[in-house]
Order: sequence, then C-alpha cells, then structure tokens
Amino acid sequence: MTLQQLRYAIAIADNHSMNKAAGELFISQPSLSGAIKELEEEINLTIFTRSNRGIKTTVEGEEFLGYARQIIGNYELLEDRFVNKASGKKKFAVSMQHYTFAVQAFIQMVKHFGMNEYEFAVRETKTYEIIQDVKHLKSELGILYLNDFNEKALTKIFHENELEFVELMNCRIYAYIWKKHPLAGKKSVSFTDLMEYPCLSFEQGNNNAFYFAEEVFSTLDYKQIIKANDRATVLNLMVGLNGYTLCSGIICEDLNGDDYTAVPLENKDTMRIGYIKRKNVMLSELAKIYIKELEKFKDSVL
Repeated sequence: MTLQQLRYAIAIADNHSMNKAAGELFISQPSLSGAIKELEEEINLTIFTRSNRGIKTTVEGEEFLGYARQIIGNYELLEDRFVNKASGKKKFAVSMQHYTFAVQAFIQMVKHFGMNEYEFAVRETKTYEIIQDVKHLKSELGILYLNDFNEKALTKIFHENELEFVELMNCRIYAYIWKKHPLAGKKSVSFTDLMEYPCLSFEQGNNNAFYFAEEVFSTLDYKQIIKANDRATVLNLMVGLNGYTLCSGIICEDLNGDDYTAVPLENKDTMRIGYIKRKNVMLSELAKIYIKELEKFKDSVL
C-alpha cells in the first residue's frame, strides 16, 4: 500500500467517477483502475463498486477512506512543517457554528500573522459538516457546543470519528434579539414571553437530527419557527419580524454592530462551547494562537 494509491482512492471517492479522477490526477483511466484493483487485492477489501451508473463507495470502503484521508492529511501536515517550511504558505482552516466571536478571534489571528506567509480558511457551516471537516482534516479545528441534551450523542460521534472535544467556556442561555424588540428592556425572559415571537434557527440540511441543532432546546414545540442558512439573514429577521435566537450571550459589536442585545433566559441550562480536533494529532502553532484568541472571550461570558 502506497501514499499514491491512497491519493488515487480519495480522488475517485471525491469525484464519484473513475474518468474524472483520472483527469484530475493526470493519468490514464486504465492505469488508475489497475492501481485501485491492486490496492483492493492487497487489503482484501472492495472499496468501490462499479456499474453503468458510475462508482459507488462500499460501507467498508467509507471506513477505509476515513483512515486514508487521515494518513494523507497527517503526511501533508508533516510535509508542510518540515519540507516546505522554507517556501510555500503555511495553512490553517477552522470550521464553526455561527458564532460571531469565533469569527472575531479568527480576524485577530489573521491580523497577528498577516497574509504573506499563510493561507487561511474559515467556514461557518452545519454541525455535521464541521465534524466531517475535522475528521478529514479539511479543517484543523471545529467550533461547536455541547449541552446535557446533545452531549451523549455527539460524544459518541466524536469517538467513532477519532475526534476529541475540548471545552473553552460554559455559558448561560440568552435570547439574542434586536434592541427595539418589545422584550429588549426586560432583565430576563421566559419561554412564555418568547412564545409570540418567531424562533430563528439555522438550517441543518439532510442531517437535521435534533442533536445537530445549533440552538439549545431544539426539541421544544415552538409556536413559530423560521430556519435560515446564514447569520446575516438571521439578523435581518430579528429586525424585520422581532425574531429571536438562543445563544451564549457573547456579543461582538465590532462585527454585528450595536443594534442587538442578549437577554438572560429564565432557565438553569448552560451550553459548553469548545473545539474538536483529531485525536493524537498535534496542534499547529496557528491553531494554538487561534485558541488563545478564543479564550479571551471567557471574560465576555455574561
């Protein structure tokens, strides 16, 4: 088994096509097919099934590719750290739920290093995709939360995918609303207070199990609920419809402006915000600096 064979298998899985993968890899289709056949024979495993409809990855193949992506990802990290350190850009990517403070920490890290020697990527995305990004080393870190409801399910998923969760802060739950919202002046709000206003939730796509929800109390039967895909739309809905979302209470006026406020929810539940990373993979210096920027928001927890 070689690194080249692993790269070939990953390219086929990513393209869902032997021909497309061959074109991407600049080799002939017969050569690629032969290399994969040799790999499957060596490991005594069928990675792909072939039919008139194209290439499909088997269940065992998905597991194999998970390990293959980890090996290739670790090799690239090793190569970047020790082979390409004198030339080329160092890379850092993070995937996150829709947290403004996580974006603000990213901005501060980029300002610290500048863009001349580094290549950065930040992805605000769905919970499932955060997990997949870190699993496949597309992102070094994933920012999300655990609470009493989702912890058991997500911890099991982390374990199955060779991931670990590191807690950064434990936050009360707040209703995040427009400053001109009828409830903005209250010292605290209850679910009864919020009942007449639309709850705003981030869409989770096909992987919409309750434990993937970005908002706590996802199983409640809300009278009104609106799902959106991005943070800007949620903010617009807060203003246009007096909507609200449930959050950590950490406000970044530098990015969102001063038109919004967080009102404590009359509930004892908390959300534990942290990051996930691959087990047994050392953090890069960029990741360590980013985590330090995140930790600065501990003092902002209301």
